[in-house]
Amino acid sequence: MASSRLGARGQCLCLLKMRGFLLLKLLATVLAVLLFCEFLIYYLVIFRCSWPELKTPEAAGPLGAPKAPEPVLRAMFLADTHLLGAVRGHWLDKLRREWQMERAFQTALWLLQPEVVFILGDIFDEGKWSSPEAWADDVGRFWKVFRHPPCVQLRAVAGNHDIGFHYQMDTYRIKRFEKVFNPERLFSWKGINFVMVNSVALEGDGCDICSRAEAELLEISHWLNCSREHFPLYRRNDANCSGEDAAPPDEKYTPFKERYDVLSREVSRKLLWWLRPRLVLSGHTHSACEVQHGAGVLEVSVPSFSWRNRNNPSFIMGSITPMDYALAKCYLPREDMVLTTYGVAAGCLMLITLIPTGLVSVPFHFGHRVLRKFKTM
Repeated sequence: MASSRLGARGQCLCLLKMRGFLLLKLLATVLAVLLFCEFLIYYLVIFRCSWPELKTPEAAGPLGAPKAPEPVLRAMFLADTHLLGAVRGHWLDKLRREWQMERAFQTALWLLQPEVVFILGDIFDEGKWSSPEAWADDVGRFWKVFRHPPCVQLRAVAGNHDIGFHYQMDTYRIKRFEKVFNPERLFSWKGINFVMVNSVALEGDGCDICSRAEAELLEISHWLNCSREHFPLYRRNDANCSGEDAAPPDEKYTPFKERYDVLSREVSRKLLWWLRPRLVLSGHTHSACEVQHGAGVLEVSVPSFSWRNRNNPSFIMGSITPMDYALAKCYLPREDMVLTTYGVAAGCLMLITLIPTGLVSVPFHFGHRVLRKFKTM
């Protein structure tokens, strides 16, 4: 009797140990998957990115001595973050998208160490109609996601989701945006000039806000060499855009609507004439594109930085001097890859849980018996 009790106790202890070991394996697997998908994957993907090298030939200095190389500005360009607001933003959607952008941005800062970051419009999703309380909440979340050390400059361009389209924008929304972000239209560093263009105000209809925006551009148009925008300059569609982050094939041939998808043809010509830029970078379309305008001016449309708009978000890295520039693209982790990892991990967890119960082996034994019967027939 005593021996049977001891045997039962031993079996219970062995069963408890097995269950405890199984629980530890499950917990370790869950923690490892979370650590990989929410932290490590950003370092593994962004670590492959590197700053583009300039190929400018060395110039000779006085008496034939080699001239000291020009200082290179390392600039990072991203667009269309679309931080969700109080009306259309579900809390789980906010949490997921903002965590993705925060980890991507903070990892890029740590690994790449840019000197200046430009966000090319549509920072917020509901800035065009948000209340003062909702705006304050959105701004607080923005600075949490895109926090940066004092040595890094962050400059932002207003987009239609920040201040509204031309028929929606007013002085209050523009001032509210400029109170958070530096209102300077001209930003200069290391001898390189950047123009921050409020393209929403370039309707060309002579409205008060539009007239002031054009006057500001004319005032600084005498000594510029680089341009920065939100709306793309005029182009018919994205038919000539290529790359894995270009617009989908069913959207490439859809005609762009002037003053809504792109700037009007007239305003685009004005900007190119006034600013004489070497390079134009824009956002708004959420897809990548490169367009050559008159006199060989390159325009680069920067894809969205958020999973909410793209499965494969990215940003542009620029090495820039007063005389030259080089660009490279850095892709972020793909959302479908992260979801697939979670799916595979969930399947493995189910197997780990079911194998000790014997439930997994039942289908295999049944299939083996059926095959044996088939062979003997």
